[in-house]
Amino acid sequence: MCGIVGYIGKGKAQEILVAGLQKLEYRGYDSAGIYVVDENKKGHIFKETGHIAALKEKVNFDIFAHQGIGHTRWATHGEPSIENAHPHQSPNGRFTLVHNGVIENYRELNETYLEDVALNGQTDTEIAVAVIEYFAEKDNLSGKEAFKKALEVITGSFAFVLMDKETPNTLYAAKNKSPLLIAKGDTFNGIVSDAIAMIQLTNQYVEIHDGELVIVTADKVTIESFDGTIRERAPYTAHLDSSDLEKGTYPFYMLKEIDEQPGVMRKIVKEYSDDKGGFNIDAALLKELAEADRIHIIACGTSYNAGWVGKSLFENIAKIPTEVHLSSEFSYNTPLIQGKPFFIYLSQSGETADSRQVLVKTNEWNFPAVTITNVPGSTLSREAKYTLLLHAGPEIAVASTKAYTGQIAVQAMLCEILAKTKGVQTDIDMAHELSIVANAMDVIINDKETIHDFAIDYVQSARNAFYIGRGLDYYVCMESSLKLKEISYIQAEGFAAGELKHGTIALIEEGTPVLAIITQKNVASHTRGNVEEVRSRGANTLIFAMEGLEKKGDQFVMPAVHPALTPLLAVVPGQLFAYYATLERGYDVDKPRNLAKSVTVE
Repeated sequence: MCGIVGYIGKGKAQEILVAGLQKLEYRGYDSAGIYVVDENKKGHIFKETGHIAALKEKVNFDIFAHQGIGHTRWATHGEPSIENAHPHQSPNGRFTLVHNGVIENYRELNETYLEDVALNGQTDTEIAVAVIEYFAEKDNLSGKEAFKKALEVITGSFAFVLMDKETPNTLYAAKNKSPLLIAKGDTFNGIVSDAIAMIQLTNQYVEIHDGELVIVTADKVTIESFDGTIRERAPYTAHLDSSDLEKGTYPFYMLKEIDEQPGVMRKIVKEYSDDKGGFNIDAALLKELAEADRIHIIACGTSYNAGWVGKSLFENIAKIPTEVHLSSEFSYNTPLIQGKPFFIYLSQSGETADSRQVLVKTNEWNFPAVTITNVPGSTLSREAKYTLLLHAGPEIAVASTKAYTGQIAVQAMLCEILAKTKGVQTDIDMAHELSIVANAMDVIINDKETIHDFAIDYVQSARNAFYIGRGLDYYVCMESSLKLKEISYIQAEGFAAGELKHGTIALIEEGTPVLAIITQKNVASHTRGNVEEVRSRGANTLIFAMEGLEKKGDQFVMPAVHPALTPLLAVVPGQLFAYYATLERGYDVDKPRNLAKSVTVE
C-alpha cells in the first residue's frame, strides 16, 4: 500500500517522479503528490486527490528541478483529501516527508511533542514530520540527526523518504517492515517502493533493511545503522522488462493478465523442468520439505484461496497433512504447532505485512519456510529460507489472476517432486497435465465473448450473486466470488453447495444469480441437486461444467483437464465474468475502490 518515489540526479525530477508514480499506482490511488526543489533551492509541492492523471494536470513541468520525492496514497489515517495527501511538510516548512506504513504511537507522539502545534490534516505522517522538526529545533540538530532521533521514538511500520531545506541535494530514507529500495543509475540515485517505478531508467537496486538510515545524493549512497556503523551492500539486477508493464492494445491490465495465464503455465513448466523430463528445485528445500510431517500454508486474499487448492494437492498427491491459515489471524490466534512443520508462504508481491509478521515468528522458532511469490528480491523472499518464483511477469491489476493460477501451478509442481522424493506412487505427469491446462485456458479465453454475454444477462444490475460448488469446486467458488465482489461491488459469496440447506438458501430470492461450478465427477450429481434446490426458489442459475460431466442445458462447457487441476481452468470463466460485469457496470476494472495491490500494513 502506498507508493514512494525519490529522485536526485541530472534528469527532470517532475517527469521522473510522475512516471514512477504511474508505475506504482496499483499501490494506492486515493491521492498523490510530489515535492521538488528547483535550481534556486526553492521547494514546490503539488498534490491532488484521485489518480495520478489528476496530479499530472496540476504539476508545473516547466520548473527546473533535479531532485524531489513523490507518493501515491492508499488511505489508512484520514480520509482521501488534498490536506491528507503526501508529501507532508513540517509546521515551519523545513522538512518534507513521504511515508508508507502505519505509525502505531502517533497519538502519543502528538501528545508528547506537539501539544501546541496546529496540524492541517488527520494523518500519522504529518505528526511524524512535525516530530522531526521538533527535535531539530529543540536540540539544534541537523536534519539527519533529527530524523534519526525521531526514528528512535516512532513505533510501527514505515518506509520514510525525507527532504530537508537545509540540505536540498540530499534524500534521507529509513524503513521498518515496509518495502523500500535504492535505485542506482549512472547519473542519478533514487528511492522506490518497487523496482518497477524506475525500471525504465535502471535495473540496479540495493535492498534497504529494517533499522537502517540511508543518505542519498546524485553520486553517492551511504547506508548506516542507527548507531552510525556504515554498511556495504552490492546492488542486485532486477529482471524486469519495461515492456511487460504496458497494456499494449488491452483496455485494462486485468484482461491482459487473464490472457497471459496459458503462457504462465508453460513458463512455469519450462523454468522448473530438468533435462530428464521432470522438475528440478533446490535440493536442500526438497530435503527439508520431505522431512516435514505437516505443511502449513500462510496467505491472505486470493493467495489464501490458492492455498486451499494447494492443500488438496499436497494431501492427495504427496500424502502429507496440510493446513491453510489466514496470516492476519495466525499471529494473534496461533494454532498448536507440533512435530516437524514446514511453512509455505503464498504472496504475489512478497510484501504482505500480515504474512511477514508470521514469517518473523516461524523464523524465530527455526521452522523452515519457502515463499512462493511473483517478485524476486521481495521482503518475504529475502527473509524466508527458500524462494520459488511464479515467473508470471508483473501483475498490475489490483484483482489478482495470473498470480493465483501461477501459485497453484507451482504448488502442483512441488507436490509431484515431493511425492517422488517420498516414494509416494503417483500416476500424474504434472508437466504434461499443466500443458493440457494451458491449452484448455486458451480455448476459454478465445470464447470470452460468451462470458461477456453471461455477465450482461446475469449481473449487470444485480445487487448480489452466489457461487456454489463442492470439493475443489468450492475453492474455485471462493476465488470467483472474491473477484466479483472486489471489482464489481456486487455482494458475492462462494458457498459449499452442500451447506445451502443449513442456512444460506434463505438468501435466495426471485432472480438471484447463482453460478454453479461442476468439475468433480464424485460430487457432480449432488451439486446439480443443489442447483435444482435454488432454481425452485427462483434463482437465475448458470452452470459451468467440465467436458464429460456436462448435461443438456448447461450454459458453458470447459475442456477436460486432470481432476486435480480443474481449479486452474474453472477459475478463468470466473475471472472473465467479474471483468465483464465490472465493465458493464461502468467501474474501473484495474483500480477498485478502497483496495491496493500490495498490502504492506497490518
